[in-house]
Amino acid sequence: MMTQIALIFGSLFGFTAVIFGAFGAHLLKKKLTSDQLQSFETGVKYQMYHAIVLLILGFNLEINTSIDTFIINSFILGTLLFSFSIYGLVLSSAKNKKLKFLGPITPLGGLFLVVGWLLLIYKFVV
Repeated sequence: MMTQIALIFGSLFGFTAVIFGAFGAHLLKKKLTSDQLQSFETGVKYQMYHAIVLLILGFNLEINTSIDTFIINSFILGTLLFSFSIYGLVLSSAKNKKLKFLGPITPLGGLFLVVGWLLLIYKFVV
C-alpha cells in the first residue's frame, strides 16, 4: 500500500512540477520580480527532487515497516508544505495580497523533508 502511495505521489509531484515549472518560466516571468521567480523555482526544484526520491523509493524499497511509512509520509507532507506554501506566498505577494500565514508553513515543510532524509539514513545504517 505505501509503495503505491509513494509511486502515486512521486508521479503526481513530478507531473505538477513540470507544469508549474513551465507556468513559472512562461507566464509568471513577466509578472514576478526576479526574487519571486527564484523562490517559485526553488519550490519547483524541491518538488521535483522529492518526486524522484519517492519514485525511487517506491520502486526499490520493500515498504513494510513503520520507518518506511514515516519516510514516505515525511517526504509527501514535507513537499506539500514546503513547495506549495512557496507557491502560495509568491503568487499572493505578486498580487499584493501576501498570505502571511503561509510563511511559517514553509520551514515546517522543510523540517519534514529533513526528517525524511534522516530516517532514510537511519534505515540504511541500522
